[in-house]
Amino acid sequence: MHKLYIYAFTDEASSQIDGQIAAMKRNSLDGLEIRNVDGVNISDITIEKAKEVRHELDDSGLIVWSLGSPIGKIGLDKAEFEKHLDKFKYTLELGDILSAKNIRLFSFYVPKDKPAEAYRGEVFDRMGRLIEAANGSGITLCHENEKGIYGDIASRCLELHETFPELKAVFDSANFIQCGQETPEAWNMLKPYVRYLHIKDALADGRVVPASCGIGHLKEILSDYLSVPGKAVTVEPHLKIFAGFANLEQGDTKLDDYSYPETIRHSIPPAMLSESL
Repeated sequence: MHKLYIYAFTDEASSQIDGQIAAMKRNSLDGLEIRNVDGVNISDITIEKAKEVRHELDDSGLIVWSLGSPIGKIGLDKAEFEKHLDKFKYTLELGDILSAKNIRLFSFYVPKDKPAEAYRGEVFDRMGRLIEAANGSGITLCHENEKGIYGDIASRCLELHETFPELKAVFDSANFIQCGQETPEAWNMLKPYVRYLHIKDALADGRVVPASCGIGHLKEILSDYLSVPGKAVTVEPHLKIFAGFANLEQGDTKLDDYSYPETIRHSIPPAMLSESL
């Protein structure tokens, strides 16, 4: 059976890059979806810091699978987007230094009091400009479904991928649950576009819980995902309040402050990995 590559948001284990590397090595994981480095968001670190991190990761035999960037987690103000586009171009530069395979991004917050579809043109114009900026970079752009953004439910995610075939998907079951989206339906719609999964689960009321303890149908989705070789997942437990958590969410998020698992790998129940080990 082919190998399942397992990465992690290691800022949930430590805010410091040395602690993140130690957590990766302790759990025999393959690399990082890097989001915060020594308390600074990955899109805001300096070029010098990126080179330092790359050197440390090389010495540890780890790779950067994806930059867990905040790109697209803004509203639709035109002036703000122009600054954001510059930030994205800088993030691409950091991705090149870190040899990142992917950049995770979002499809912009839309006003809550109006139908998201009313902003389709504005969202698609901005996504098109991000994709154009990334042309030739060798980095795959991956859209994550997230509550409050245009692509929060499967049908609107599908619109994005059909319009921009080069844009791949990060499938996050917990985020779909928090938007009232049935995950099996979302999976069947989006699986041709999925680049990788976020291993995160939730209950019907939106509370994040250990993988396979919620209603995300993670075992069935992962089993289907593993039917084709060369797949990857990122462990994103969200089981405790960690440094930088407040900056990731817009509005109220229901989160039980579990003790962080002794090993990040335990966030994926062994039964869910039996086919890949």
